[in-house]
Amino acid sequence: MTKKFETKDSGKRVSFKSGMNRDIQDNKPRFDLILPKGQKYEDTLLYRWAMLMERGVKKYGERNWEKANSVEELDRAKASTFRHFMQIMTGEEDEDHFSAVCFGLNMIIYLMNKLNVDINGRKRIT
Repeated sequence: MTKKFETKDSGKRVSFKSGMNRDIQDNKPRFDLILPKGQKYEDTLLYRWAMLMERGVKKYGERNWEKANSVEELDRAKASTFRHFMQIMTGEEDEDHFSAVCFGLNMIIYLMNKLNVDINGRKRIT
């Protein structure tokens, strides 16, 4: 069976000089605001994070981090993320600690949702 999709509509419009009309962007994720205008591609945090992921593929294999499935691995991700944060705050530049923090936070959220636990590894009440 083919899934039927709907086109959401706020009922409000923004009109452009060209005559084009679009739904408003209120309460929608603004991914377009993540990248600073004028910043070089290689200097963006998303680029640096993607390059960290590429280095991780060479070291551990593709999507290795998604195999994690325990509170122990959540705790390891938290420890690593906090360590990289502290390395940023103390001025260490031996690795791309900013990208490592992004990776770690992403893994933490992923595992919290996958395991249905809070940040401390306790089962969420649903």
